[in-house]
Amino acid sequence: MPSSPLASVLFVCVHNAGRSQMAAGFLSHLAGDRIEVRSAGSLPAEQVNPAAVEAMKEVGIDIADQRPKVLTTEAVQASDYVITMGCGDACPVFPGRKYLDWQLEDPAGKGVEAVRPIRDEIRTRIEKLIAEIDDKPEA
Repeated sequence: MPSSPLASVLFVCVHNAGRSQMAAGFLSHLAGDRIEVRSAGSLPAEQVNPAAVEAMKEVGIDIADQRPKVLTTEAVQASDYVITMGCGDACPVFPGRKYLDWQLEDPAGKGVEAVRPIRDEIRTRIEKLIAEIDDKPEA
């Protein structure tokens, strides 16, 4: 019988095209089915940033099939962790959720060379988040 995820995480940035997509890709890749992953944007773009797709492909993670999604109240309510990346006050706040604001440079309009350090910073933060979730006692 499959176990249920330890937690659910929602990544939010304005366009849901770069930072939040890379974060979701890393978390899905590194945590597998242990953590439920969502991402959304307050003003979603038409497509995922091609430089973000390329930067993630370099580390063996394919996010090319992802599509930016609009942030919904339901997605926030269904998540244990809500991690914002520059979306400011656009995110609804509900009691009982853990909110984190990651100050990360926006990769929009940048080439893959400029996106790599952003990608690497996201990976470091994702590894710390997984460790925090894994250490959290069962509710």
